[in-house]
Amino acid sequence: MNTALIVLTLVEVAIVVVVLAVYLIAIAGTLRRVSATLGLITFGVRAIEKQTEPIGPTVRDINGALEQVAAALDEVSRPRTPASG
Repeated sequence: MNTALIVLTLVEVAIVVVVLAVYLIAIAGTLRRVSATLGLITFGVRAIEKQTEPIGPTVRDINGALEQVAAALDEVSRPRTPASG
């Protein structure tokens, strides 16, 4: 009787180990696919970064011009006091 229980326990442990191994292999495959996808996304983001790199200085120039326009509009919109004379 004890021998049968020991054998049954060993079989159950072996089944648990096999099931865990199958799930871990499946998870490893999924992680490999995710890693490959993230590599492609990183490559794409770097390409976008390189292609949009020249925009930075142009935007700074536009912001400088808009600041000048805002200052001029502020100057024009101030109420003038009549000159005493």
